[in-house]
Amino acid sequence: MYRPNRQQSLDAAIGVLASVAAVAGSLLAAGDTPAFVGAAAAALVRDASPGFVAVEVRGLGEAAQPLLVAVTGLLLLGLYAGATLLARRSVEGGAAAGVTTLALVGGATLLLTGSLASAGGAGVAAAVVVLAASRPLASGGSAVRSPGRRRLLQAGAATLAALVASAVRLGGGSGAASSPEPADPAAQSLLSVAEERSLSLPDTDALVSDGFYTVDIATVAPTISPADWSLAVTGEVPEARSFTLSELRAFDAERRFVTLRCVSDPLNGKKIDTALWDGVPVSTVLEAVDAPESCCVTLHAADDYFVSFPRAALEDGLLAWGMNGRPLPRSHGAPLRTLVPGHWGETNAKWLTEIEIREEPEDGYWEQRGWQGTGEVNTVAKLHSTTVRDGTVRVGGHAYAGTRGIDAVEVSTDGGDSWTEATLSEPLPGAVPLDAEEPEPDGEAADAWRMWEHEYDAAERHEVVVRAIDGEGERQTEDQEEVRPSGATGWVSETIRP
Repeated sequence: MYRPNRQQSLDAAIGVLASVAAVAGSLLAAGDTPAFVGAAAAALVRDASPGFVAVEVRGLGEAAQPLLVAVTGLLLLGLYAGATLLARRSVEGGAAAGVTTLALVGGATLLLTGSLASAGGAGVAAAVVVLAASRPLASGGSAVRSPGRRRLLQAGAATLAALVASAVRLGGGSGAASSPEPADPAAQSLLSVAEERSLSLPDTDALVSDGFYTVDIATVAPTISPADWSLAVTGEVPEARSFTLSELRAFDAERRFVTLRCVSDPLNGKKIDTALWDGVPVSTVLEAVDAPESCCVTLHAADDYFVSFPRAALEDGLLAWGMNGRPLPRSHGAPLRTLVPGHWGETNAKWLTEIEIREEPEDGYWEQRGWQGTGEVNTVAKLHSTTVRDGTVRVGGHAYAGTRGIDAVEVSTDGGDSWTEATLSEPLPGAVPLDAEEPEPDGEAADAWRMWEHEYDAAERHEVVVRAIDGEGERQTEDQEEVRPSGATGWVSETIRP
């Protein structure tokens, strides 16, 4: 069996420390942006993976993104460690090894990121570790008896310094997070209505979610300055045109409650949330460019994501710049994102940069990888709250059917033999013009969930089953289907033990 000698073990340890420092150095220089080598490498691994790999990874749900980051991290550490070992063995002397490390690590990072700042940060950090491990040892008993340990400690100290500096950079240099600005009064009024109409269910969000889910292909959300951003409308239009955020805000805008559900949301999962969104109707922008009738639309985003679907699906869409009465957060697509009524969340492209009007359909990013998420959402009733007290059972959750709306939720307490209609929350208010002095909602929200609850007495173990009926009178299908390729279906059930 092969066993590395002490020098080889020392070299390997220094290589690992230098590689960790290189990643930290890139983060220190580039910050939490796509120029960070971890984000750039993850994007490369993601896009270079065969379609079936991307499909299987996404099927892991919440674990997909961490798995991608972990795999990418191991590949990066191996790349940087190899570069460091090559540098230390190819030249004589500490300074020469440091310069060679800077060149190799920095060059590799530049190829991955295209960013000089990120490359410089990674290269310098790795070089400092190599130089620290090559420093002449001070005289003294312990240093003479264990020179390898001393060099390793010096390299470790340099790596720790890089990690601390990058952590401070990532945290903004302070331990306190800035407080969000208050929602504007008109939005707060609507949010209060939503709170009043919410049912009080333990372990369940109100009608407006507390913590909106995020799913996207970017391991690091793009950072886009609104002042430098514009939205291009291209393709089958008389003349391509771009709009700044100020120009979009000058149109007649509105505020809507909209629910988003991810196509990879399990049957009783929680990748579904609702917020109050501010923006301009897509139809308004298309009218401004005299866009003719067309087959399809492709949305392009700053993170290289793109999605294509029938033009008619986008006509009633919203280009949103606000969320819950505040500016759209970076993680939700600032400065502008799309909201496509009644369609799966993946069609709602974030960090939007272009609307392309097309004569022919095309497969979008996830369709090219085996998903079919551009259709309308499936009807679902979710069971997220169960309480048992003194023989009384109370169950509840949310129900959603896109623009079809929810007409009823039925509950069975005997495994599906008999059914009782649950109590529904009042619908959320409809759209409101942003510029109206005393805006009145336009009926009910067209694309928002409702809450439901049911209370009954039970003394023995039993199975609860729930199903929804949409606004067109169609009952949620009982047929069980997995999330891939076009969304989960079936009834949700839970065994209750009073």
